[in-house]
Amino acid sequence: MIYHSIYITVLIILAVMIFACLIRAIKGPRIADRLVAVNMIGTMVMVMIAVLALMLNEGYLVDVCLVYAMISFLAVVILSKVYIGIYEENRHSADSDEKEDKGGMSDGNF
Repeated sequence: MIYHSIYITVLIILAVMIFACLIRAIKGPRIADRLVAVNMIGTMVMVMIAVLALMLNEGYLVDVCLVYAMISFLAVVILSKVYIGIYEENRHSADSDEKEDKGGMSDGNF
């Protein structure tokens, strides 16, 4: 019976932490902050599923937790790849704008 109250307490604390990470994921000043927040949310959800598996004595929830871990990992990898692509695109466009400003016929070289 004492373990049941501990499990409930852990689940409540994790829920509050997930809410805090959700706020960071929405508000985050940079995309990297959002990406880390999404990763943390996924990890905490996995811990919540594992605690529920212990609390309810259901073994299949551990399998659900493992599948969720794989999906969460793939989501973070894909989001990172998209973020890197956007960063590279912005950097290349900034470099091309900088080259246009320096070169050309306005500097006196023909």
